[in-house]
Amino acid sequence: MNDDDSDHTPRLMLTVADAARRLSIGRSSCYRLISSGEIQSVHIGKLHRVPVDSLVAFVSRCTERGTTPIDE
Repeated sequence: MNDDDSDHTPRLMLTVADAARRLSIGRSSCYRLISSGEIQSVHIGKLHRVPVDSLVAFVSRCTERGTTPIDE
């Protein structure tokens, strides 16, 4: 095993821009969802990160409701 194997480890935290990209929404919309509490985020020092699990939970809730908070 070498150091290159770590590149294939799934990330647990994403930047807000990466989270927005994964949801196919804009960065501003992602920040609104974070501000409203729909998506959880954490601060690590000055860095703002979104746990991948938070995105999965958000998508699950949207699927159950049949709508997203942005649509409401």
